Amino acid sequence: MENEVRELLVEQLKDAYSAEKQALRCMQRTLKKATAPALRDGIQMHIEQTQVQIERVEQALERLEARPGRKVCEAMRGLVEEAQHEIEDHDKGPILDLVIVAGMQRIEHYEIAAYGTDIALARALGEQEVVQLLTQTLEEEKQTDLKLTEVTEQHIMAEAMGGGEASAEPEAKSRGASAKRRAS
Repeated sequence: MENEVRELLVEQLKDAYSAEKQALRCMQRTLKKATAPALRDGIQMHIEQTQVQIERVEQALERLEARPGRKVCEAMRGLVEEAQHEIEDHDKGPILDLVIVAGMQRIEHYEIAAYGTDIALARALGEQEVVQLLTQTLEEEKQTDLKLTEVTEQHIMAEAMGGGEASAEPEAKSRGASAKRRAS
């Protein structure tokens, strides 16, 4: 059974390698279409991060004496294809930026789920080095997801709704106003 779990982990890592490569190409194309500076900066940062994540998957595979091969992650292919179709349906601007964020977050959530499973498999096999490599990537994926939400709330949503760029979270503003009323 342990050999089957090891084979499963190798196949999952080959899938992750393909997913990261596809996501990287998608981000490189998407960067040209994003307009909000904070979103563009975030995409550029994640492109650089993804290149390192690909290297980590290669290292994990090496540790397991395997190579990425030619496996294609069909789930990522579908996510990327859907994101590209949605992007083509909109002109540059805040709505397109929201579409970009939505597609990127779907991709991030898929990667978070995949890496969580891969870590559990590596841990069960006692592959601590693989666990460490993948945990680093998992944490980066989670941070990227949070950053995308933050960029949406603070830089894109207000403009998409017809106003200017958001300066602070509405919840924080209302808490501040309530505190001032109580103090008077």
